[in-house]
Amino acid sequence: MTFQTIFSFRKTYKLDIETQLDTQKLGNMSLQILRKGENEMAKKEVKTDLWVARQLDDSKIKYDAQGSDVKEINDALQSASKRGTGNAGYPEYVAVVKDFVIVIEDKADLAKHQKLTSTGILSVDQKDIADYAVNGAYFYAKHIAQNSSFHKIFAIGVSGDEKHHRITPLYVDDRDGYKQLPDIESFTSFTAVNIDEYYTRYVLAEKTDVEKTTEEILKDAAELHEYLRTYGSLKDQDKPLVVSGILLALDDKFFKPDDLLGDETTTDGQLIYDAIQRRLKASNVGPDAKRDKLMSEFSIIRTSARLNEVDAKLGKTPLKFYTEFLKKNVFDNIKYRSSSEDFIGRFYGEFMSYSGGDGQTLGIVLTPRHICDLFCDLLNVQPSDIVLDPCCGTAGFLVAAMHHMLEKAGTDQVKRKNIKKKQLHGFELQSNMFAIAATNMILRDDGNSNIKCEDFLRQNSAQVQLKGATVGMMNPPYSQGTKADPSQYELSFVEHLLDSLTEGARAAVIVPQSSMTGKTKDEQTFKENILKHHTLEGVITCNTDTFYGVGTNPVIAVFTAHEPHPDDKTCKFIDFRNDGYEVRAHVGLVEGDSAKDKRQHLLDVWNGSTKAASKFCVESTVKAEDEWLHSFFYFNDDIPAEMDFEKAIGDFLTFEFSMIMQNREYLFQQDGEEHE
Repeated sequence: MTFQTIFSFRKTYKLDIETQLDTQKLGNMSLQILRKGENEMAKKEVKTDLWVARQLDDSKIKYDAQGSDVKEINDALQSASKRGTGNAGYPEYVAVVKDFVIVIEDKADLAKHQKLTSTGILSVDQKDIADYAVNGAYFYAKHIAQNSSFHKIFAIGVSGDEKHHRITPLYVDDRDGYKQLPDIESFTSFTAVNIDEYYTRYVLAEKTDVEKTTEEILKDAAELHEYLRTYGSLKDQDKPLVVSGILLALDDKFFKPDDLLGDETTTDGQLIYDAIQRRLKASNVGPDAKRDKLMSEFSIIRTSARLNEVDAKLGKTPLKFYTEFLKKNVFDNIKYRSSSEDFIGRFYGEFMSYSGGDGQTLGIVLTPRHICDLFCDLLNVQPSDIVLDPCCGTAGFLVAAMHHMLEKAGTDQVKRKNIKKKQLHGFELQSNMFAIAATNMILRDDGNSNIKCEDFLRQNSAQVQLKGATVGMMNPPYSQGTKADPSQYELSFVEHLLDSLTEGARAAVIVPQSSMTGKTKDEQTFKENILKHHTLEGVITCNTDTFYGVGTNPVIAVFTAHEPHPDDKTCKFIDFRNDGYEVRAHVGLVEGDSAKDKRQHLLDVWNGSTKAASKFCVESTVKAEDEWLHSFFYFNDDIPAEMDFEKAIGDFLTFEFSMIMQNREYLFQQDGEEHE
């Protein structure tokens, strides 16, 4: 609040500091304002109630209002009066999810969210229980815990409205104890699918199965890297090829690790090479030129003398040692083919980090799994879609898309077969990455890996368009473009992708933040051309550690292809830097406690099912010369709370009084007024 505003307030209500203030008038004025606000607050309470109910509906959480259909819970509430009268008292909403009870209290006023004592604990005074959302939710939850057989209870206090709000969960037990948990943005953590994991991670403070699996993968990758270096003397670019080749061999029904005997005539490498070839033929990978290209990448397995010689320390060839290791630690995990987890991609990423490089010199920035999954949700990938990734790397996007499509296809075998054989397409320029990507798809029973080892930028967009792709996903090479070669700018890839899709196709790309500013003349031209022929739907600013160790600040841009951008089109610009993912020592970027909740909030805002404050999302029209970033369009729409207003008034009046006492009242005179 500005001094000018406060001065106007002072003048309007004739507050006379020099006469020690007319406190009675001020008190009467405050009372009038308070009474006037009571009706407005009542309306806001109803809006908050409805918004909370809508959030529960969107999360598919079945709830009861002002009571519970569960007799035992409802009986407990018959003596739950906040006033301590022993009469009935009911929270706004009660839900039962599995063996958990969820109790929700809400207030329209953010200032009535939570009241703590001077020692920092939740106040249990009757007035605070009645007036504050979290305190009230805790009271009801504790009462249920003490008066029923339900002892796993979450109390959730909600305050504010759709755009400006707080949601605070507590875990409550029957012994007057509680554990306050981090604020959330949605109720997705309390769905039947997520609540057990939420309880394990937050309440028990134990690692979830997903976290344990992730740590095991990282540990295995570190060990395998050391083994590849120690026993195989392999170059960095050859390590993932050896790994993926062995995985293909292990997937051949005629191949057994016990067959690897270190024979000098029929070497272990030859046996693995033959198994790879059989596996590719079984997958109907074609044409022959493509299969030959793949086999040439795996030739190091057969030609490397070091890999095929019996190591004295191991008592076997390094190839057999690697094969046994991968069979035990990695290949058996491939059975989780319903998961979008890119196991080979994870290994590749780990190899790159362990070797002291991150792929930047080659423009390689592998896309994390959670970003691949987010793309599928942002684009609402369906079983009928045809997906194209023109810079597919290890095929992370295609793996994620296949998973989402198969999940939605259910048991329809015709749809599932078509998805695997016909609806997933990719390009990869680098031959070693191409081999890894093809392997990744084959191991997931894609039926026929439709990935080509070709330069996407050299492809005729009209020719690529014949694939009929309705969805485009891309993480193009970074920082390769120059004024001398503008075709390598990230925006060049974006434009070529959009041109290569069908009319009305949806596309998402993850690119450096700098791409959205269009600093160079060529980049500006790309932006103009994109808006001339395609529609920008929005841009999401991502966590700066998304590509941990790479030093790139990425954004996700979403487009609709072949529909010129209307001048009055409103785009969403979202600040999603706080996505719940965090960097942990010796592990890297991992899913944090709030990741699922923040992701759901992002999707709710993106899909228009909820509103958000401008600090999270700004909606605006755009021009080519604009910076397509949240930071460019951001404005502060936070509404000061009544307490903030009162404090500002009080601070100013105190300051004014102090100045007057120092004979400096001239500081507060209006223009034209004279002072002595």
